[in-house]
Order: sequence, then C-alpha cells, then structure tokens
Amino acid sequence: MLSRIADILVPAVGRLSVTTDPGTALAPGSIIAANHTSLADPAIVIAALRRLGAEPVIMATAGLWRVPLLGRSLLREGHIPVYRKDHRAAAALDGAVEALKEGRMLLIYAEGGLPRRRDAAEAAPEAFRSGLSRLVERTGAPVVPVGQAGARRVTSGSTAKQLLGLATAPMRRPDLHVHVGAPLELTGDHTARTALARSAVTAAWRTAAAHLGEPAALAA
Repeated sequence: MLSRIADILVPAVGRLSVTTDPGTALAPGSIIAANHTSLADPAIVIAALRRLGAEPVIMATAGLWRVPLLGRSLLREGHIPVYRKDHRAAAALDGAVEALKEGRMLLIYAEGGLPRRRDAAEAAPEAFRSGLSRLVERTGAPVVPVGQAGARRVTSGSTAKQLLGLATAPMRRPDLHVHVGAPLELTGDHTARTALARSAVTAAWRTAAAHLGEPAALAA
C-alpha cells in the first residue's frame, strides 16, 4: 500500500527520474541503503524502487507507528519500527534479519536521522551508524546503494518552512532524481563495512545530485 501511495503522491509534488548502474539488480533478500535528507525522501525512494519492481520492507522511526491509520498499515505490511535509546532497539535488528531471511528486500537509512541544516542544498551523506554492518554480519545480504537528490526542494528546514514547502510543491514541481547503484558485498570488520557502504551510497548520491545540476556534486 505504501508503494502505491508513494507512486501517486510523488508525481503530484515533483518530477521524478530514476537511473541505475549497469548490472544493477534488486534481488530478494537485499538490503537497500539510501541517503536521508528530508521527510519527503522515503516516499521518493519508494516510488523510484516501485518503478524498478521493488517494494521493500522499511526500517523507520517508531513514532510513525503512533500515527492513526498509517501505524496500522505499517504494522500490517510488516515494516519495522526503530526505537532509539530504548530496550526495544535490538528487536528492530531481529525483525530486519527475519525479513531478509524470508527473501524480502529491506530499505534502511544508515545515517539514523535527518541533517540539522535549515537550507535546501544537497550535501553528502553524514556518518553511518552500525546497524547496516551488523545486518550484513548476521545475514550476508548484498547491499544496494541508493542516492536521492531533490527531496530537500520539497521539504526542509523549520516546521513552518516544511509545511510551506509541502503546500507549494505541487505548483513548483521540483526535479527529483534517484540513482540505484550496483549491489556490493560488504567485507572486513565493522568499520570497513560501514565505510564501504557509506562510500557507495555517497557515489550514488553524487550521481543523483549531478543529474539535477546540484553544485555540491558538481564541485566534488
């Protein structure tokens, strides 16, 4: 249901384009790692993945499960709530492992949160947390790096600015781009795996941002 909703809503707020690396495959049991810049980017990434035939389980902040109707849909579809700084945090990792073992694809935001910047500009992904590396250690799942750019043109900054951005996006129709990289096997210790994943997601982000002519990517 979330994929269908995203597929309807995203074209209403912007112009989405999608590219992939040669040899990209979204195989069952893959971990999809994406950069996180805006409250809008999960819907954008989900809509892009649906175009490629993928409808992953999503690891998302547990607060979404308290939203009426949305929370019930998330629970019914098997998405995984992440409780930060809580004794239930380990359950999210266990749930993700089970989903991957069942052959479901899993979308994870390894940065673990949104940037604190108030502007709408693009920037490379921030430091990754350890969850992605631990998932790979337990499952051996391949990682598909995904970079998105343009979501901050829809909504970013203060609460008032985000609401204004959402209200005006259907009239502004900002360009949005998602780039899906080729799958990779993460090797080495936790530090090496995390660094490799961040490097791959950053490369995918640079491709997406360059597609939109974003200065941050063009200057890199």
